[in-house]
This record gives sequence, C-alpha cells and structure tokens, in this order.
Amino acid sequence: AEKRMLKFLSKVKIEFNTLDPRLASCVEFLAQCNARKAKESNPNCQVLVKRRTDDQPPQISVTFVNGVEEAFDAAATSAQSIRKMILDKGQYLETEQMFREAGEQWPVIIPEEEIHQEAPGVKPRKAEDKKQ
Repeated sequence: AEKRMLKFLSKVKIEFNTLDPRLASCVEFLAQCNARKAKESNPNCQVLVKRRTDDQPPQISVTFVNGVEEAFDAAATSAQSIRKMILDKGQYLETEQMFREAGEQWPVIIPEEEIHQEAPGVKPRKAEDKKQ
C-alpha cells in the first residue's frame, strides 16, 4: 500500500519538533515515504521535512497530483489513518480523471426519478408485514 500512496501525490511536507513526544506518526509516515518501493512508484514526488523548534503539533501536509492540498494533524492521527485517507482520496481523484478523460460528467449525477424508482422484483412491504 505504501508504494501506491505516493502515486497520487506531488509533494509531502512533514513538520515536527524532534523533542515532541507526539511525533510517532510523522516518523512512521516519513519512513513509508522513503521506502524504496514508494520512491520508485513516483520519483517525482517531493518529500520535505521541516524540523520545528516551537511547540506546534506535528503536521503532515500533502499535495495531490491535481493540486489539491490537504493537511493532517499528525499528533491526533495515526500514520495508517493518514495513508488510508490519501489512498481513498487518490482513488477518488483517479476515478474522476478517468470520467473526465472519457468525456463523462463528474460527479456522476443520478436522476431524481431513478433514485425513487422501485427496484424490479421488490414488492413494497405493507405495514402489517413489518410487525412480525
């Protein structure tokens, strides 16, 4: 999963004070970004580390390949959760990209009447059926 994460990103910025006891997820996240497989998956992704001297909570900011930026409070969020959010958002952006390249509308709009249509073969349940 680590190697897929960087595929969606153009930049990662990790900021922390080395004396901060809350820096665990920053260190873990940095290790994931620096893993050889991750680097090979996207050699163009910049990974910047900013060592702070103040008591700001550790922070991880990422820039997706489409320019969208997102910042995570690394003191309150595990590296695993941050990675999952990046993968989820990356997957969404990839899908959006595919739709746009295919000339389809995005987000996909489901017509109102389709939402309210009865599914074929499903009988609406009568009130007395529900009591059993």
